[in-house]
Amino acid sequence: MNLPLHLGWPGALEAGLIALVVGLVAHALFHVIGRRARWPHGHAVGWACLAAVAIAAWIDAWNLFYIGVVKLESPLYARMALAKIHDPDSLGIRVLMEVTGALAGVALGWTLAERRNR
Repeated sequence: MNLPLHLGWPGALEAGLIALVVGLVAHALFHVIGRRARWPHGHAVGWACLAAVAIAAWIDAWNLFYIGVVKLESPLYARMALAKIHDPDSLGIRVLMEVTGALAGVALGWTLAERRNR
């Protein structure tokens, strides 16, 4: 997300809560689209999960991938790459919390939608 969040665990929890809201909104959107297109529930939930994770965790997941794959042989290149990342020390836990929050938001949205339909 690359928002100015707190550092460490508080920032990871904030990112997870934002991703939870993104998951709820994604499920609501794909629930409406799926109902109009007469999709099975699984298709709407699957697309909502994919969209929520892509929106919520894309930038941080890309930074984590980039740091892990690209050879940062020079200290200058390493400093330049790390300078672009907000809180590089907690990047892994932030990505984990964003993905978990996005999927939990979609699951919560699905649960609320099923409860409303009964």
